[in-house]
Amino acid sequence: MTDLIAQIAGIVGPQGLLTGADVSGRAADFMGFTHCQAKAIVRPASAQELSAVMKLCHAAGQTVVAAGGNTGLVQGTVCTADDLQISLERMRAIGDIDPVGRTMVVDAGCVVQTVQDAAVEHGLKFAVDWGARGSATIGGGIATNAGGNSVVRYGMMRDNVLGLEAVLADGTIISSMNVLLKNNAAYDLKQLFIGSEGTLGIVTRAVLKLQSAPLTTQTAMLACADFAAVQRLFVEIGRRFGPGLTAFEVMWSSFYEPMVASGKHTAPLPAGHGCYVIAEMSGTDPEGDPVRFEEVLGSLIEAGVVADAVIAASQAQADQIWAIRDDIPGLMAFTMPSVTFDISLPVRDMDHYVAALTKAAEAEFGETLKLVVFGHIGDGNLHILMGAQPFTPETKHRIEDLVYTPLKALNGSVSAEHGIGIDKRDWLAISRSAQEIALMKTIKAALDPKGILNPGKVLL
Repeated sequence: MTDLIAQIAGIVGPQGLLTGADVSGRAADFMGFTHCQAKAIVRPASAQELSAVMKLCHAAGQTVVAAGGNTGLVQGTVCTADDLQISLERMRAIGDIDPVGRTMVVDAGCVVQTVQDAAVEHGLKFAVDWGARGSATIGGGIATNAGGNSVVRYGMMRDNVLGLEAVLADGTIISSMNVLLKNNAAYDLKQLFIGSEGTLGIVTRAVLKLQSAPLTTQTAMLACADFAAVQRLFVEIGRRFGPGLTAFEVMWSSFYEPMVASGKHTAPLPAGHGCYVIAEMSGTDPEGDPVRFEEVLGSLIEAGVVADAVIAASQAQADQIWAIRDDIPGLMAFTMPSVTFDISLPVRDMDHYVAALTKAAEAEFGETLKLVVFGHIGDGNLHILMGAQPFTPETKHRIEDLVYTPLKALNGSVSAEHGIGIDKRDWLAISRSAQEIALMKTIKAALDPKGILNPGKVLL
């Protein structure tokens, strides 16, 4: 054990430091295919302990990688044997919940679902939500500016964080625990850390913005003949439901049909349609909302916009519908080996983009191609999984080229909600100008001059 590790052990205690097999036995990716390579895992119990640890690491030039719930898909928390991993799994306290101001103070290690459940107990809602809610942490969600299923109404993590506390590379604790909706007192420092993937500081606490919990939630799965009908559907229910529209998820048949054919899920609707949509409306009228929801969808069926539909009659049925969309492990198992993409582009360009991508990929890879498309269409976010044989590094790079390069002309983004990590670092220039990247490097150098925070991620 090195002197540095011994000094850190003196700060965090025996429960705060893992070494040897306790490190290598931990998964390093979402699917558990790789294992943590860090020289040790440090588990501070407070921001003060982390501050003391970071002061030692800064003085020694020791690199550190902060990790959350290990649900990321861009290698954003991968460690080398030279790195220390910082885990906030011992920092999971839920502090003050203000039902009047609709705020909640939480430690960064809190699991997202735990925070959601705590909000519900006070008649409130923490609205950021995605499939990995049961293991993803608030700190990880802030570090990546996570989005999820409800962005169309509530926005991304950035829109739901009022303030935060972070520890800088040199151990300085920045406390910007703002609880106000309106605070224009100079720079909004929390924005430096939201979406920075642990490269500028390690978030330790946050003030979360909460919503009033809806009294009703209506969920339906709808089938459309093609994406043109999906676009029309989105416009129509957006107009009729207004801010009540809380989710609009689209699955191309390439997603829906393998998922329901797997035997893991009951098919709400038959196969054979071009696209499948999960539409969700939340409201405050227990008597009128279900009637209104059914009437709107009925009129869209009569108009030929929707080819078929099923409305969940219970929460259990709604959960069954969402389980198909949220079965990312099953989807990855079906497409493996493949490359996972998380892109954004204008909704009006999606149909042409997907058609062109499909045509190009089929021409290049033929019968070995596996291509699956789905996403949060309401907020312009497409998820794509693509694989082909033989799956070599050259094949992977070519697949990335096919997906990413057309986005530049569309003013799209190579990352809608998952971050950059290592996987998208080489493609960042598709979405960010040379001037923007230069400024990012200036900010990184100012806050982390020794480059010890999550080295090698985001920026080259």
